[in-house]
Amino acid sequence: MIRTCQTPQTRMILKPTPGVNGSAATGASEVTLQSLFDSEEVPLLHYAFSLVGRRAVAEEIVQEVFLQLHTHWDDVDSPRAWLFRCVRNRAFKHVRDNKREVFNEDDGNTQSSTVDEDSPEASLIHMEAIGALRQFLEELDEPDRQLVKLKYFNDLKYRDISSQTGLNIGNVGYRLHHILKELAEKLRKLGFDEKS
Repeated sequence: MIRTCQTPQTRMILKPTPGVNGSAATGASEVTLQSLFDSEEVPLLHYAFSLVGRRAVAEEIVQEVFLQLHTHWDDVDSPRAWLFRCVRNRAFKHVRDNKREVFNEDDGNTQSSTVDEDSPEASLIHMEAIGALRQFLEELDEPDRQLVKLKYFNDLKYRDISSQTGLNIGNVGYRLHHILKELAEKLRKLGFDEKS
């Protein structure tokens, strides 16, 4: 007869995925973590993405929540509701913790901004407006895009822009005024206002 020695760590590793009765009163079939993952992963990803607006972050949130469910499986009575509640809470926490984070156009890194949103929804609207603005900037002619970058990304004064571009100071101000007016009008057509 062969005896096996199992340490508590070995028993934990060999422990099968637990099952939970969905409703003992109705005799519902047993639910496993794997079947729950298979049925709820996509809806949870959509839900998380709708809250944070970034696919990679949504995937990370859903993965963390499933790992947390696995460790607390015996304590959770209603796994599906628990999953959605945890995804919501983590998504709101992410948005709250990162509401001042915007992407730097040139290198994709993040930088601090003075955005002051009151809610996750306002933060998401702001991020959508930034994305639309970046797209409109890319559609500008190269000289106009260069003027915007020099003024608003490099924070140069009109006289410095004038010396770099060869335009006189009056033309720099005139062109920037009209470029900003056009960009604002395009954003308004998409439903974004000054608060966005």
